[in-house]
Amino acid sequence: MAVTDRARTVSQAEQAEQAEQAEQAEQIEQAEQSGTGPAPGGKAGAGLGAGLLLALLATVVWSGSFVATRGMAGTVPPVQAVFWRWIIALVAVAPFAARQAWHQRALIRRHFRYIAVATLFGVTLYNTLVHQAGLTTSASNMGMIMAASPVIMALYARLGGERLGARRTFGMLLAAFGVLLLVGDGSIGFHFGAGDLWMFAAALSFATYSALLKRKPAELGGLAFLITTFALGALMLAPAYAVSLAVQGGFRATTGSVGMLLYVGVLSSAVAFFAWNKAISLIGAARAGVVYYLQPVCVAGLGFLLLGEHTGPAQLLCMALILGGVGLGARR
Repeated sequence: MAVTDRARTVSQAEQAEQAEQAEQAEQIEQAEQSGTGPAPGGKAGAGLGAGLLLALLATVVWSGSFVATRGMAGTVPPVQAVFWRWIIALVAVAPFAARQAWHQRALIRRHFRYIAVATLFGVTLYNTLVHQAGLTTSASNMGMIMAASPVIMALYARLGGERLGARRTFGMLLAAFGVLLLVGDGSIGFHFGAGDLWMFAAALSFATYSALLKRKPAELGGLAFLITTFALGALMLAPAYAVSLAVQGGFRATTGSVGMLLYVGVLSSAVAFFAWNKAISLIGAARAGVVYYLQPVCVAGLGFLLLGEHTGPAQLLCMALILGGVGLGARR
């Protein structure tokens, strides 16, 4: 009897804590939409800083994943690379998330339709499209084209009733202009290949996933949501993986291919997706999307450090425009 009472007390405490967190999140969102915002030194200010740092962490890690994805092109078939990516991510996150997912299994069943749709766009389609694009376009192009997704995130946010504000809108447009110049090598006129079009589809899929995160039930834990999407994403990819094995055969496991799979599985999937999902819950998809504009800058920096790619004055000017736009758009 005492065990039952203690369990009931713990359950009530958890429910009270979740209700308080949901109420605080709603108050912050209402304050931002009204344009007043919370006090600079309060909890919301700390939440803004943490959210921006988490969005930046995810952006930097994902920038490296474009280099790894490009490196696997021609050696690991796209569907097989994505399937093993999520298997590795599942193994990496299981020690931290399995217990929460088990305790919240009733919530997962209740919101399964929402989780399945989010998994389809954020786990299954997005990453498959990225790996497909890596076959025919450069890592730099992949990173620059993915910078189009914040525009779609902002449109989703506006359609959902969120007020973007003049400063954030101007910052977004300034960063978008910088990205266009960067993609066009200093001019607006440029041409896209097949890989570039695959990346535009990936950007649309990722923006849709980010918009869906705003609708994640507050009572559903972040780790439980993460491990469920990883497992469900692997299941969705299993039939395509079997077909790829039958048609293309398996790939040779070398030190390079395994290392890149570990990077995209552990860092780009487990770590970056957790950081991005948490950032969305703290600062919203539109503001996190502005930080995502830094991705072309990160990819260019990695290309310079790892590949020795040249960065000229035009690229530096474009990066300055992107950084200035991010600075304006990310402010509270």
